[in-house]
Amino acid sequence: MENDDRQIGRVLSRREVLALLGTAGATLLVGCGPTQSGQSGSKAATTAPAAAAAAATPIPAAPAPTAGLNAEATMAVPIAGNPTAGAAESQAVATSAAANAATVPACVVRPEVTEGPYYVDEQLVRSDIRSDPGTGSVRAGTPLVLTFNVSKVSNGSCTAFEGATVDIWHCDADGQYSDVSDRGFDTKGQKWLRGSQVTDASGRASFTTIYPGWYAGRAVHIHYKVHPDTSKVFTSQLFFDDVLSEQVFAQAPYASKGTPDTLNSTDSIYQDLMLLTVNKTDQGYAATFDIGVQQT
Repeated sequence: MENDDRQIGRVLSRREVLALLGTAGATLLVGCGPTQSGQSGSKAATTAPAAAAAAATPIPAAPAPTAGLNAEATMAVPIAGNPTAGAAESQAVATSAAANAATVPACVVRPEVTEGPYYVDEQLVRSDIRSDPGTGSVRAGTPLVLTFNVSKVSNGSCTAFEGATVDIWHCDADGQYSDVSDRGFDTKGQKWLRGSQVTDASGRASFTTIYPGWYAGRAVHIHYKVHPDTSKVFTSQLFFDDVLSEQVFAQAPYASKGTPDTLNSTDSIYQDLMLLTVNKTDQGYAATFDIGVQQT
């Protein structure tokens, strides 16, 4: 398989976060137009940290260094060759964060990446994406319920975003995508593990799927798009803890494929801010991902 995407956005530096904290009406935009493979919309969107799924047992994951905007803002930014200045700046950072805590939503910046060659605009509005709508056959794998909580970011707060469209797509346990032709497989006409949902009054869009498999050159991931309206789109990916993936891949139907050749640490676009917090459930796993978007 080809390297299916590359990073087109970036995570703001600590200094930039502080600058935004201190700027009235600072704006973080979601894409300025539909994003195609090799093209970009905006450079970043705002999101809140992932929340644990209800009534589930947390699976330990690698700690993310930027768990939220306040955590990011209170980290020191040493000045090269001047330890004293670095300590003073640390105190200034903490003071600035405390002063702005009441007006800044609990959001951080997530990187945006291209959609890659495996996106297909199927327009399949459904919550259970495991089956092929033509044959009814269900893709084998460990069940995963993935919920997005989409919010509007405005005036220092996040409110539920009703009516945004969320698309997701990912590979199956064998590392294949549906409805594409690639080296080693041709699944044209099949539409499993693809779907979209429109967020409800609480900003929620929930999908029933399977834990994604892996393929050469990439860590385990799920692609997603958020469309605040018909003219904007934010495209990125979600990743899974390597230890958890190892446990899942030791079981059928994943075990026959062996061990992934790429971990998060060696994936070309992985960043901690893309890491899901996954929870064990009676049926399999669940995860909730919070994302805030600001329209202009």
